[in-house]
Amino acid sequence: GSALAADGTAATMALNTQVATAAAMLGWLGYERVRHGAFTTLGAASGAVAGLVAITPSGAAVNALGALVIGVAAGTACSWAVSLKYRLGFDDSLDVVGVHLVGGVIGTLLVGVLAVDGVGGAAQLGRQAAGAFAVMAYSFTVSWLLARFIDRVIGFRAAEDDEISGVDQAFHAEAAYDFSAVGGVAQSRAHVPALAPGASGAGGAPGAGGAPGAAIRSKGEKDEKNEKGTTGKKVDV
Repeated sequence: GSALAADGTAATMALNTQVATAAAMLGWLGYERVRHGAFTTLGAASGAVAGLVAITPSGAAVNALGALVIGVAAGTACSWAVSLKYRLGFDDSLDVVGVHLVGGVIGTLLVGVLAVDGVGGAAQLGRQAAGAFAVMAYSFTVSWLLARFIDRVIGFRAAEDDEISGVDQAFHAEAAYDFSAVGGVAQSRAHVPALAPGASGAGGAPGAGGAPGAAIRSKGEKDEKNEKGTTGKKVDV
């Protein structure tokens, strides 16, 4: 890590990372089970990420029990925070606010509560809070200025119609994925025009879109002509 040494601090960080990640995954899944009645694989993956985010600022300052508490707190709180984007209506398709912001703040603040070796305490909690919210204010200000600049130059987001139809086609004039066969009928068959009743398919073959009865009658008429031949006499075919 940043210590540039394979020492006790690195070992503590490695252990706490594993503990917090697993605990956060279980915390997220537990919240999902209570709130929505089911576990999801997306929830498991998101919970693991939340644990990694939360333990990053605190891993070297807490023991394994503290990492367990941080993981459960981050997994539960981040799972709840992700649902806020639907209530508040902000656009966060990657759940950066719900997972990274909330998880990072939790891990930073809990250093003041769970840190060992005399590091924790009210004074440390105050310093952690001041640092966290100062970084939040700076990041928000710079991000807002950059977003306003991009919006003036090239536009900040796609039009709603382009988002619905797919921005790959709107911006790049091509599709990244072929979903033509999803749901049953492949595109190659979905666009075959229906033939009129009594008409045969391509080449008069049965099953190619024409009526079976018409195909049978066409074959019978052809056989009869072959038997009579051009002179009206029966010939071998």
